[in-house]
Amino acid sequence: MKTISLLGATGSIGIQTLDIIRQHPDSFRLSAFSAGRNERVAEKMIAEFNPALVSVLEKDTADRLQSNFPHVKVLYGKKGLEAVAVHAEADTLVNAVIGSVGLEPTLKAIEAGKNIAIANKETLVTAGHIVTAAAKRAGVHLLPVDSEHSAIFQSLQGEQEKNISRLILTASGGSFRDKKREELKQVTVEETLNHPNWSMGAKITVDSATMMNKGLEVIEAHWLFNLPYDQIDVLLHRESIIHSMVEFLDRSVMAQLGSPDMRVPIQYALTWPDRLPLPDTKVLNLAEIGQLHFQEVDFERYRMLYLAYEAGRTGGTMPAVMNAANEEAVAAFLDRKLSFLQIEEMVERVMEHHSPVPSPELGTILEADAQARATVRSFLFRT
Repeated sequence: MKTISLLGATGSIGIQTLDIIRQHPDSFRLSAFSAGRNERVAEKMIAEFNPALVSVLEKDTADRLQSNFPHVKVLYGKKGLEAVAVHAEADTLVNAVIGSVGLEPTLKAIEAGKNIAIANKETLVTAGHIVTAAAKRAGVHLLPVDSEHSAIFQSLQGEQEKNISRLILTASGGSFRDKKREELKQVTVEETLNHPNWSMGAKITVDSATMMNKGLEVIEAHWLFNLPYDQIDVLLHRESIIHSMVEFLDRSVMAQLGSPDMRVPIQYALTWPDRLPLPDTKVLNLAEIGQLHFQEVDFERYRMLYLAYEAGRTGGTMPAVMNAANEEAVAAFLDRKLSFLQIEEMVERVMEHHSPVPSPELGTILEADAQARATVRSFLFRT
């Protein structure tokens, strides 16, 4: 039996992770989780899974939960996240939080010898060189949870890195894939959050619409699979049936296919190198689907993807700055302080404002992150 600690239990990936644990009680046990501000959901999770440790965002929430569940240790804030990440009973950490807040707990978990099932893109985007080096030193596995990286990971089983020609990340195109750029000027928050294929949280759904989500995945793939950016391509694939592909030197292409269901890559990260049944996942019926569509990416149409490639190639602190600016800009969009196209304008302005530091240490990355957020807020104040 594997024992799991879970950061971000009340988010989309967290909830689906709990569903997998629920379906396989003989294979998985939840020892610790973080729940942010969602006190009511946390109460239900404690009652169902009986963890040893729970972390929430604020002290008042922690005090109430501690009073209601005296047999459970309840912590809060940054120390709480780190305590969940390194919980002694857990052998695997599922990092499903949104944003760069997941970075430091992941590094603590690696130091503690935990395998990492990573759904938190920002951890590798902001500090990929630090995280991958730490994992190598500790001898732990970084197991991808994103459907695209899981597809590549599955396609590479039994293969040698030296034989890879390129990686092909597929992208649905998001909520506005059928709209021209001119039509994006007036789109609403509600329209943006209506993703055609996947059920995800608000921030990720906005990132999918701008294609920043795919840009983050390109940078993540660079670190996970140790390939230069020129060997990582993105292909529009509206059905989200082929989750990604690997092309080899002999031009053979391996692809992983399946109906859109995030529980499949989550479960594979937890069971690798084995597999378990997932009986209520929709069976892939290609005859019923009939056709699969593919299209090259227009970098003018999807400006954020271009910016992500530029940030990745620049390296140093630039990916962290791009990511922080995007998080702040998306939050402003969801709060109706920016229009949809102003998200990319804000990110580009902050990137132009930044002088990247090469091979940064963790403190330098965190400082660059904070400065980028402050720059966004100063720009917002002037608008």
